[in-house]
Amino acid sequence: MTLDSRRGMGLVLVAAMLWGSTGTAQSFAPVGLSSAWVGALRLLVAGGFFVAWLAGTQPQALSRAALARLPWRDVAGAAACMGLYNLCFFAGVREAGVALGTALAIGSAPVWAGLMQWGLMGRRPPARWWLGAMIAVVGVGLMGDIEPASAEPPFLEGWRLAFGGALLCLLAGASYAAYALIAKRMTARAAPAPVTTAVFVGAALVALPAAGLLDGLPSLAHAAASGGHGSALGVAGLVLAWLGVVSTGLAYLLFNHGLRAVSGASAVALALAEPVTAVMLAVTLVGETLSSTVWVGLVMVLAGLMMVIRAESRGLPAA
Repeated sequence: MTLDSRRGMGLVLVAAMLWGSTGTAQSFAPVGLSSAWVGALRLLVAGGFFVAWLAGTQPQALSRAALARLPWRDVAGAAACMGLYNLCFFAGVREAGVALGTALAIGSAPVWAGLMQWGLMGRRPPARWWLGAMIAVVGVGLMGDIEPASAEPPFLEGWRLAFGGALLCLLAGASYAAYALIAKRMTARAAPAPVTTAVFVGAALVALPAAGLLDGLPSLAHAAASGGHGSALGVAGLVLAWLGVVSTGLAYLLFNHGLRAVSGASAVALALAEPVTAVMLAVTLVGETLSSTVWVGLVMVLAGLMMVIRAESRGLPAA
């Protein structure tokens, strides 16, 4: 293993850990800021970060001629997928809990990607790939034994809440899988940095009006106009700064640089640090209680996804 490959894997691992902080950071957002607005404003901050970074490092990429050469059809598709992912992920995590929500969204993404790859590209995963996927799915089911730190609702009401959140997180996983497949094709035709910037700016333009339609203006804006809840606005700003700049902008920069020296299969394996990080943060910072069943489920998710990655790297042709 060369020094470059070790450095690349380290960058991908740090990026995955930053992604894993997303759900926990959102849990600290003030109550007045809805999940839809958290996701939309996160994309807006991330888009601004990418534009500033690109302007400082590759200003020629922002010229009219360079922008005209971008694969805008793929950019639009990827932006729509990223916008939908953010809206579903934040709403699902708020309802299902940080640990379960993140595990469902991230854990289901490889399975969705395999199904889409098979259905759209005709690349059928081998049997051992599906075995790993089923182990991961069972593990995710076991991870549903999570008790939020807040006051517990009646059993049936809590079950419905978790079920709705789980569906949103599964939709988030499907959206992310579609984004990844589009992004893979897109970056083969254009430099990663400019298309990534275009995607996140476009995703913000999709998510902001969607948040307005779903939830209206953020209630914190009304509080600010009346001169109240200044501390809530400050907390909201800190949360959005972390989500947009650190867990999205910086994380994707680290991930893209790491991919220069790491294979795609290894990068996906290292990205499993995301749900692991989310579980650790959910326990230590949010106060979620994890039973022994949850820990068994977590191990099964990781083991199953590792089998999926190994099977794909050995049994499927490179895209």
